[in-house]
Amino acid sequence: MKVIGDVLIIIGGIFYLLGGLGIFRMPDVFNRIQAGTKATTLGAFSLILGVGFLNPTWFLKSLILVVFMTITNPVGSSVLARASYLHGAKIAKLQKDDLKSLYEKEEMSQDD
Repeated sequence: MKVIGDVLIIIGGIFYLLGGLGIFRMPDVFNRIQAGTKATTLGAFSLILGVGFLNPTWFLKSLILVVFMTITNPVGSSVLARASYLHGAKIAKLQKDDLKSLYEKEEMSQDD
């Protein structure tokens, strides 16, 4: 169990490192949100489960934390992306903006 826990903690650290690198390297806020959320979510899963394996009395709590993070991380990143879009964040290499017409209609209906 100790070996599994140690390996999971190392894998979690690697995912955190890759998430930080992705945030640094990506061209716009939307790609940065995606890179940061995906990598750090997997990193946190591995790290938390590693701690659960190292201390078996915490394993059930670790699983509950992983389930909670599975629900909350995508919601948080979606809210950040929507707020960035509505604030007017620049999008790298945008070919077609499908959301523009949707939000223009929403603003027009709110003005009435």
